[in-house]
Amino acid sequence: MPALFFVLGIPLLGSLVLAVTGHRDVARNLNVAFSFGTFVAACFLTAQIIADGPTLVWDQQFFIDPLNVFLVTLTAFVGLTTSIFSRPYMRVEQDKGKMTPPRMRLYHGMYQLFSFTMLLALTTNNLGILWVAMEAATLTTVLLVSVYRTAASLEAAWKYFILCGVGIAQALFGTVLLYMAAEKVLGPQGATLLWTNLDAIKLQLDPAIVTLAFAFLFIGYGAKVGMVPLHSWLPDAHAEGPTPVSAVLSGLLLNVAMYAVLRCKVLTDGALQTPLAGQLMMGFGLLSVVVASFFLSRQKDVKRMFSYSSIEHMGLITFAFGMGGPIANFAGLLHMTVHSLIKSAIFFTVGHATQKAGTQIMSEIRGLIKVNPTVGWGLMLGVMAILGMPPFGVFASEFLILTTAMREQPWATPFLFIALGVAFASMLVRVLPMVFGETSLKPLAHPPALLPVFVHLGLGLMLGLYIPAYLNTWFVQAARMLGG
Repeated sequence: MPALFFVLGIPLLGSLVLAVTGHRDVARNLNVAFSFGTFVAACFLTAQIIADGPTLVWDQQFFIDPLNVFLVTLTAFVGLTTSIFSRPYMRVEQDKGKMTPPRMRLYHGMYQLFSFTMLLALTTNNLGILWVAMEAATLTTVLLVSVYRTAASLEAAWKYFILCGVGIAQALFGTVLLYMAAEKVLGPQGATLLWTNLDAIKLQLDPAIVTLAFAFLFIGYGAKVGMVPLHSWLPDAHAEGPTPVSAVLSGLLLNVAMYAVLRCKVLTDGALQTPLAGQLMMGFGLLSVVVASFFLSRQKDVKRMFSYSSIEHMGLITFAFGMGGPIANFAGLLHMTVHSLIKSAIFFTVGHATQKAGTQIMSEIRGLIKVNPTVGWGLMLGVMAILGMPPFGVFASEFLILTTAMREQPWATPFLFIALGVAFASMLVRVLPMVFGETSLKPLAHPPALLPVFVHLGLGLMLGLYIPAYLNTWFVQAARMLGG
């Protein structure tokens, strides 16, 4: 499949090229060019899947279906818009001396390699390659988080490496257990780590082994989702790394880790014929929503605040997929999409705001509407969108999740309402002074890249008012595949 070759080949080639030329001024444009090529290839791949249906390629090692093809396109799109935002942002960082030529080369090379690992994880049919891709993503993001080489960034990168390293080790053990369960049915030569093969025989897998395997896989990949209590790496990584890295962490990495959990849940549901996997996801998802919401009220650093917002929303997504069923699964997929778009747009505006103010402390950032009206309004609209105000897409997905919870899991509904209310008040009371407060700051030195902000917000608004037919079809098909 030529489109898949380019989807994976372009960012891999980009990482090699930028590893050599990433310190030059042209590197910022090359980063955008490679990201654009990846997005175009992803669009062609999507068109092929729409026309031909799910496809196995390259000796069945890669599998594209409605569950992952829209995530591939979303990943490529957010990667492109973040690279556009990154151009003026990293130029300012270079002007300030925070980014030296070797650091710029490392940043651009790792950015493309990170995109490659995400796309590899989404498209592979082999659970072993999935684990390798997630481990490679961990290593690339460790280097991106620590690129400033300050004591705080190195500490954040070390914490990220240790926590996610421990988590990914648990996922490896879970993968080995799945292999053990499949080998009893398929034999040693039966391509036992191919997800399509496992899906075909899931009813014959040993329930005891699969239960243990899912426990380890959920812990391992759940750590990269940012699930409580393995979440503490995420606020530090967001706060200390460059803002473009925060955008792709929230917009891409968390989604890909959730995708890995969902693939494992499908196998577990089939093998056990019980809701155990869903109950685990609901429990930890709800815990993440509640804990993150109350931590929001204690934050002083703007990037840490929005990182806890990401934990809250990933918890809500996990809860939705835990409930299962066509409506909850549809809502979870929709929420993954709009959260990626809106949260990355918020980080774009936060990046420009913190650069101008010279600090990430919210009490010292004021009057964004005067410093740059589009930055101020972009942040205000983004916050209103992520808090679930209509008519943005987050409102639609949260409405579906909450109404489904009222009907199927009424015990959880009060916790969800309280947590969302606390999150709403905590974020709004801090953002309003940042946007409308008094300030003596002058306008930004370099014109900020705000087109990605309003493109993302526009798409988030559209998904709250109207879901295009082809996208609705993807969501319905993927929700049906997830079962529950």
